[in-house]
Amino acid sequence: MDDHRISRFRDAHTDRDTAEHVPDTPQTRSPSYRLAFDDWDFLCRDELRPVRLQLELLKPQLMLDDHGVESTIVLFGGARIPEPSRKEGARTKTLAELSHYYDEAREFARLMTLKSLESGGRHNVIASGGGPGVMEASNRGAADVGGESIGFNIVLPHEQAPNEYVTPELCFNFHYFAIRKMHFLMRARAICVFPGGFGTLDEMFESLTLIQTGRMERVPFLLFGRAFWEKIINWQALSEAGTISDDDLDLFRFVETAQEAVKVIEEWGETTPRDDIPGR
Repeated sequence: MDDHRISRFRDAHTDRDTAEHVPDTPQTRSPSYRLAFDDWDFLCRDELRPVRLQLELLKPQLMLDDHGVESTIVLFGGARIPEPSRKEGARTKTLAELSHYYDEAREFARLMTLKSLESGGRHNVIASGGGPGVMEASNRGAADVGGESIGFNIVLPHEQAPNEYVTPELCFNFHYFAIRKMHFLMRARAICVFPGGFGTLDEMFESLTLIQTGRMERVPFLLFGRAFWEKIINWQALSEAGTISDDDLDLFRFVETAQEAVKVIEEWGETTPRDDIPGR
């Protein structure tokens, strides 16, 4: 028995191994005989969704705890933004022009990882969605200086794999978008959003909503590329319409370069959660 276990009962691993070597009979071949926690058909039933949600929240939580990760720097951004050396193959002229943000994401991750390593590498660990584009650049920047980084991947209908720069032991795969989003934000000490599409916008607005409503502590929230963000979102129109308040426009800052982003994070200031919503 494992001396590190608190329980004196027989452990699940032992019983699972024992159950695999029982005599082969009609009874032992029946699905009803399988151990519940080792029965994939059972665990994938619709009625077991609450259990799967709990498991998907718990597995990365325990593994990040075991690895000693205490806080993260989250980078959101487009999967379609190419590395500058490959921008000629971009689908659109705009994507090609946005390719320099690949380098900015990579450099920002490199700088933040260097700072993290100076203090032991447990705080401000780079976290991305684990895919291509800006996500790849984020994990790559950490790897450039020998640091670890997290990839929160998700199963999509088209075949995909995590980018090669995610630390293997910190590469997670999700079924539920909602649980993935929780893990992005649970340890976040800063959120950086690069140009992107629906997924990036979804992550950005959900994070801003949590901060706006006081459900999450205020953290440095940086939007890379003012021209891009002001072209696709009329922030001032939201304020003028009264659907958000002027104060809500102070929840984030625009930046252009990695060095500027590091400076803004260092000088951010207030991080306590709101206790009221301006304009309500």
